[in-house]
Amino acid sequence: MVTLVDVVDEALDLAAHEAAVADPRAGAVVSFQGVVRDHDHGRGVTLLEYEGHPTAATILREVAEEIAADPAVYAVAVSHRVGTLKIGDVALVASVSTAHRAAAFEVCARLVDEAKARLPIWKRQVFLDGTEEWVNCP
Repeated sequence: MVTLVDVVDEALDLAAHEAAVADPRAGAVVSFQGVVRDHDHGRGVTLLEYEGHPTAATILREVAEEIAADPAVYAVAVSHRVGTLKIGDVALVASVSTAHRAAAFEVCARLVDEAKARLPIWKRQVFLDGTEEWVNCP
């Protein structure tokens, strides 16, 4: 079951995602937060800006539904933030519930990997020296 999918320009709430996948059958809830770090490939980063295609939420829902179709999965919640993010802000939150921890870890990793591979959201990195670059642009 997909319980929460969103592409938003406001702060993401890990607790809300974990609550969204709560299930009395679940022995494991695994979550992931993608956090803006202060470096990339040896260069200092000051901020990130994410820009999403209008289909981003639809594609994220498709990914979540594919992951949720796994019989081991009880619930899936995933959101990506767009807009300007500073160091320490959360860009992606993913939570899953399953009966057992090994499945939950594997499913959460698959959810994050698929979202990153397919989501039409592009990232502009601004570096300490004032230069910038776009990442994941077609």
